[in-house]
Amino acid sequence: MSSRNSLPVPSSSSSVPPHLAALAAFSDPPTRHVDGAMMDYFLIETVNALRQSSKIALTREREREKEMIEAGLIPPPALPVKDTKDSAVSARDSTGSLASTKGGKVAAAGPVDEEEEALKVRLETIGIHVGSNFSERLCRDRGLFTETLDAIKFICKDIWAACWDKQVDNLRTNHRGVYVLQDNSFKTISRLSSWQGRPDAVRKAKVYVSMPAGIIKGALARLGYNATVSPEVTNLPQCTFQVKLPKGS
Repeated sequence: MSSRNSLPVPSSSSSVPPHLAALAAFSDPPTRHVDGAMMDYFLIETVNALRQSSKIALTREREREKEMIEAGLIPPPALPVKDTKDSAVSARDSTGSLASTKGGKVAAAGPVDEEEEALKVRLETIGIHVGSNFSERLCRDRGLFTETLDAIKFICKDIWAACWDKQVDNLRTNHRGVYVLQDNSFKTISRLSSWQGRPDAVRKAKVYVSMPAGIIKGALARLGYNATVSPEVTNLPQCTFQVKLPKGS
């Protein structure tokens, strides 16, 4: 019996030139799956790393400011007003000592607040970059939004689903450029807790939501809206974002 002659059948991938396949993969990269908890771990480490980085940057800034003051290039900061009353007087009987006590607390908490604000600014900056890229990718096959409400709905549905696996639970507006986006179980802070109690957990949550606020701001910026996004956390895991758009947008 004579053997059959088999002819090689070219595969479909071999018919596409390599440079075109590379361009197609670059324009529409394949979907990659990762562990669902990876972003939580990544955000925790990101906050810790940026916290230390912000602290070092603020320390260097204070040292440069001190050197410039000693060199006479800038005037020294105004000295706080000292209380001339006897420190032994009870704070309950003396408003001056009460004011000095409050002033001492504010002065002690000042550097901590400054470090927290620097950390929030860095997280928001990262979020702006991420949100602009998300918006550009999700709007690739869409037309321009003609109404501001359509852009906000795009944030509530598409951006929220892509970043936090759900849609916004509630959207409110005063029809004058202010929109309130409420998520009753925001994924970024849904598993956040603190051994020091709920108030400390809420304080930490206000830091963690800085990056999502930046994502919303960056997504709107890529759509052509210069928005101000203010996150608010009062009761975990609920989170509210107030989006303010300039008049005429």
